[in-house]
Amino acid sequence: MTAVQSPAPTSRSARSLRRDGGPRGRALVLPVLAGLLVLAAGFALSIGAFPVGAGQIWHSLVDGFSGQQQEGFAGSVIWDIRLPRVLLAMLVGASLATAGCLMQGTFANPLAEPGIIGVSSGAAVVAVFSIVAGLSAFGAWVLPAAAFVGGLVVTAGVYWLARVNGRTEVLTLILVGIAVNAFAGALIGLLMSVSDDSQLRSITFWNLGSLSAATWMNVLSVLPIALIGIVSTIFLAHKLDLLSLGEHGAGHLGVNVERTRQISILLVALMTAAAVAVAGIITFVGLVVPHALRLVVGPSHRLLLPASAVGGAVLLVVADLISRTVVAPREIPLGVLTALIGSPVFFWLLRREHKRRGAWA
Repeated sequence: MTAVQSPAPTSRSARSLRRDGGPRGRALVLPVLAGLLVLAAGFALSIGAFPVGAGQIWHSLVDGFSGQQQEGFAGSVIWDIRLPRVLLAMLVGASLATAGCLMQGTFANPLAEPGIIGVSSGAAVVAVFSIVAGLSAFGAWVLPAAAFVGGLVVTAGVYWLARVNGRTEVLTLILVGIAVNAFAGALIGLLMSVSDDSQLRSITFWNLGSLSAATWMNVLSVLPIALIGIVSTIFLAHKLDLLSLGEHGAGHLGVNVERTRQISILLVALMTAAAVAVAGIITFVGLVVPHALRLVVGPSHRLLLPASAVGGAVLLVVADLISRTVVAPREIPLGVLTALIGSPVFFWLLRREHKRRGAWA
């Protein structure tokens, strides 16, 4: 009798997860974030070495999307330089934040982030090797393509090493990821030691992250992967909610835990590898954004996943605007800026949770 009745509390918990029991104000989070994104994009298109007014921005966008030829210097600045950069910042930020939210939901750990499975370090190693080997001479597409493939291959290796008796042990996956990240860092250091000055500058700047080389080709290469990844995560939202009950509880409620983790890791690898391939390593977006928004919208992934995507886009557009204007005409590497902002914010979030729950939850 006890064995039959025991799943009942778990079922009630699962039903409670399906409902967003928080205040109705949570429904306003997405519209507010969308409004902030539009506002941030407008400022990013307007502010720079050549200021552009709102009217000029509007006419340039209307002419460009209607297929008309851009007229004047302002139109060229907006359409050829700033708009691709803003759109790429949106896509990269949304991809990293969504990947982070997916990692935290998959492992039921708010400290999880895409880097722990080795995708960023794998992309970095292959990209650095491409620079040192001079493969970029074959075309501008070689470096991002190599980084994308490297991220996927290393993630597949980490996942294979973490499998024990046909299952993926979460602790083993994290430990293997830490070891792979350390090994990748050593390889990057070795490659940097044998590179010349020009290669060293490229490696350093790429490892610190930047959107300065944003082009329409980069935008179009990331767009389908970002859309597929973000949309696909919505279909995993209910399973991620159930995973918060634990592996056994989710399994009793019909979730194939291993298959769900496989799909989640694949989507994380795709989105993160695509982002790293065009922007370099940008830290803390996938860690801070989902964790902060979880405090606002609650644990339900049906709202948390799209909110993380929009929130990540807002954060990276604002961060990129700051990076290219605060010390103009120079730029602060984007990865450095996100780390400088994200580290104290994340520490504050941890302290807040510690005081509220009495543990590092």
